[in-house]
Amino acid sequence: MTDLKTGTVLSGRPGSGAHRVVALCGPYLSGKTSLLESLLYATGAIGRRGSTRAGTSVGDGSQEARKRNMGTEINIASAEYLGDHWTFLDVPGSIEFQHDSLAALAVCDAAVIVCEPSPERVIALSPLVKYIEDNRIPHIFFVNKIDSADGRVRDTLAALQTVSSRKLVLRQVPIRKPTSDGGEETIGYVDLVSERAYRYKSSGASDLIEMPAEILPRESEARREMLETLSEFDDTLLEQLIEDVAPEKSLIYRDLHDEFGADQISPVLIGAGDRENGVRRLLKALRHDTPFVDETATRRALPSNGPSSNSGAMAECFKVLHQAHAGKLSLCRVWSGALSEGQSLGGVRIGSLFRPFGQRLDKANEVTAGEIVALAKVDALSAGQSIAAAGIAPVDDFPPAEPAVFALALTAKNRNDEVKLTGALQKITEEDPSLSYEQRSETHELLIKGQGEMHLKVAVEKLAGRYNVAVETVPPRVAYRETIQGGSQQHARYKRQTGGHGQFADIKVEVKPLARGSGFRFVDKIVGGVVPRNFIPAVEEGLRDYLKEGPLGQPVVDLEVTLFDGQYHAVDSSEMSFKMASRIAMTEAMPKCRPVLLEPILKVTVAAPSDSTSRIQRLISGRRGQLLGYDARPGWPGWDEVSALMPEAEVADMIVEIRSVTQGVGTYRTEFDHLQELVGRTADRIVEETKKRAAA
Repeated sequence: MTDLKTGTVLSGRPGSGAHRVVALCGPYLSGKTSLLESLLYATGAIGRRGSTRAGTSVGDGSQEARKRNMGTEINIASAEYLGDHWTFLDVPGSIEFQHDSLAALAVCDAAVIVCEPSPERVIALSPLVKYIEDNRIPHIFFVNKIDSADGRVRDTLAALQTVSSRKLVLRQVPIRKPTSDGGEETIGYVDLVSERAYRYKSSGASDLIEMPAEILPRESEARREMLETLSEFDDTLLEQLIEDVAPEKSLIYRDLHDEFGADQISPVLIGAGDRENGVRRLLKALRHDTPFVDETATRRALPSNGPSSNSGAMAECFKVLHQAHAGKLSLCRVWSGALSEGQSLGGVRIGSLFRPFGQRLDKANEVTAGEIVALAKVDALSAGQSIAAAGIAPVDDFPPAEPAVFALALTAKNRNDEVKLTGALQKITEEDPSLSYEQRSETHELLIKGQGEMHLKVAVEKLAGRYNVAVETVPPRVAYRETIQGGSQQHARYKRQTGGHGQFADIKVEVKPLARGSGFRFVDKIVGGVVPRNFIPAVEEGLRDYLKEGPLGQPVVDLEVTLFDGQYHAVDSSEMSFKMASRIAMTEAMPKCRPVLLEPILKVTVAAPSDSTSRIQRLISGRRGQLLGYDARPGWPGWDEVSALMPEAEVADMIVEIRSVTQGVGTYRTEFDHLQELVGRTADRIVEETKKRAAA
């Protein structure tokens, strides 16, 4: 309920001490962490603003983030503002760390999408905006770095509208003045609801000033556009505009609140986070319009009756951390009831409770609905799960991890660390589900997979810095195969006499190729008992052992071996003898069958903004890819999907180029399609490398 005179929400909501959570998200270098510093400083949560460059900021506090001057995981900080409790989740901007961003968005009440005043960079927001809108998360666009903007805000607004399906509502217009070099600088803004003008200061709240005469035409135009957008959702406002009646400010505030909470509009504010410009206006907008925990729980169909609920406690884990001193920490949003230290919930004992603030953990005895809390040593609770009286259960709408697009092969520098390496990998992949690892049987390598080169570099640094496991990395080997182009018959005899019982086996086999994808087939055509039945499985076993590595150094596939004749000795023949005879037969037969290398071909689907489609096609063609076509990406306006068949060897590092030509937002998925013959210099090089590796 809203007071129509003041535009403030009644029912004791703002100022009631309730906890609300806001995610600060946006592309890399958009200034989210600097904005967080100013928000914390403006609310009195910190005594001075830190700097990401100096390594003194609350956000980006991990060793890996400090080293790179970029966010690599969620940063959490809380503050109080005009009687309300706020928790800000500053999330990574790089798409390689996007899972943390989506996990934070899943538990927030509203999002602030931070972007630069640069229309050409707006496409970098596409994946983020798509997730936010698909999940109906109320969100504000904050056009940051307005002090250094070269173009017009209206151009940025038009560009933002191309990536957003919600109606954008510009809340402010900038006040500019000429500079000595012939350009312009932004010195303040006009609030389009209150129609008041403000001048920015280098620090602190903006000063109220008289409306500059030269801004009036632009202010009037922008305000009319704002009201016309709001009137699409409010018949009363529409009637007033038609009748040319000036609407009450309280009605405008109410519409902004209601339509924002219903995710029908997205307000657009401007400012400069590193100078506190526009920060307090942003705080006031959030305070007035951000939904409360019970409304967010309703949107997500989760149980909650707000902070004063008498219902049982329920919390959702959205992130796991492993720390040396605290053990496993499950970061949770409390949706209903209260949690206290030592409480038993669903048969699970809750250990210590902590309120995160940057890299600091503040002990708490009890937390209530709406809060973000770290639960210590609840080992069974992981991201994407809830804990309640009924126990631990998966959360249906929690964002799944994206398929990996980059991989590295790992080996521990110290062989004694191999067991420790596996334990460390389990921990870092639990912290970040978009990381995974596997032992690849085809190449006998331990692979770590993730969302890009930087993603895996950070993971390797965590292994060394946090878990004291130094590793070496190399690109993964391709799982080549070999097959035969012709057939042959081979007679092989294995005979040894070493005193006592000897060893004897004699076999005749026919080897011939099979259709691609057939694998290996063994045919027994022995008649008359020339090879006893009990030795025939040993023949097949010997054949299969040989096929693990053919004359080109790769596993052999797509061939048939027929055992059609042989001899045995009643005393000296044994299973081992026939296995050895099988290997001799294949060793001598295979070179006669014209062996050829096979490389795996993948079906690749690249998703990218439409204006990058031609560049993606050229990239694929330049990597021996066979284009199959392209089409609009379903559910993604302005995006295409390009399909192709590509050798696995060409796909390994392709994500680096894809991101380069798509402003960091392109991605792809793959599936195995078939094996294809590979000849020429490339095949010769692979065979030579295989021999060198075997010799080493």
